[in-house]
Amino acid sequence: MKLLDDLFEMNGGYVLDFSDRTMSTFFAEELNVDIDDDAYREHGTSKAKRLRCYLNTVDLATSVKTLRALWDYREGVRKHRSRAERVPNAEGRFLSLLNRMEGKPEAAPFSEPPKAAFDRPKIMALKQRLIELSSIEPQPRGYAFEAWLRDAFNLYGLQAREPFRNKGEQIDGSFVLQGEIYLLEAKWESAKTAAADLHAFQGKLEQKAAWARGLFVSNSGFTNEGLAAFGRGKRVVCMDGLDLFDTLDRELPLNIALERKVRRAAETGLPFERIRDLFSR
Repeated sequence: MKLLDDLFEMNGGYVLDFSDRTMSTFFAEELNVDIDDDAYREHGTSKAKRLRCYLNTVDLATSVKTLRALWDYREGVRKHRSRAERVPNAEGRFLSLLNRMEGKPEAAPFSEPPKAAFDRPKIMALKQRLIELSSIEPQPRGYAFEAWLRDAFNLYGLQAREPFRNKGEQIDGSFVLQGEIYLLEAKWESAKTAAADLHAFQGKLEQKAAWARGLFVSNSGFTNEGLAAFGRGKRVVCMDGLDLFDTLDRELPLNIALERKVRRAAETGLPFERIRDLFSR
């Protein structure tokens, strides 16, 4: 609730730039809710107190829907007025909150109950491990990078699987995102990844089930020529080391960062779009 107070400017009893009238109109038109109902005045009549009461009264799904609507309104107003973001890592922290509210689980054995999807100390530890990988010798660094990715995926409930070998090929692992299976290709080399490696990974996917997709993570990034030669409309989404660092640094949930990348790829046909261009500051 402290985060929501900061995000929606509720500390003085207000909610964003709403007047009583415009807040009533917003809730009626966007959510079909009478926010002026006496049921939401139990702890006071200010806009902030009514909103807090409402969020603690309605069911979880309605609460999440309301927060998403308020966030969209907040961002629309902030960008229209060219206002700088005043809350550090606002979008990442907000999305992490929704992750927790929706119970996005950590990967765990089927016999164990799901664990919370947000653990800030673990996220900070992942960020430090990623930085420290640069000091490892090249060959062991590749294996350490695969292990790092597996741990990062599992922290956000993506059910990562260890690297495995089929006849004649090596797969660096797999994970599940929004119910879809993704195969993983991970590289940490000094040179940027070129078209040949992207085409090779696409070729592996084409030998699998029609619904298999791929995530190519290249810590050094991808050449512009390689991305152009690889082309549009493939089954591969790309991510680089800067994307990984930005995801952790902005406290963005990795599952949501990947979902945003996949959606943009579906909309444009392009395999690579930077995390910093997909999320607001």
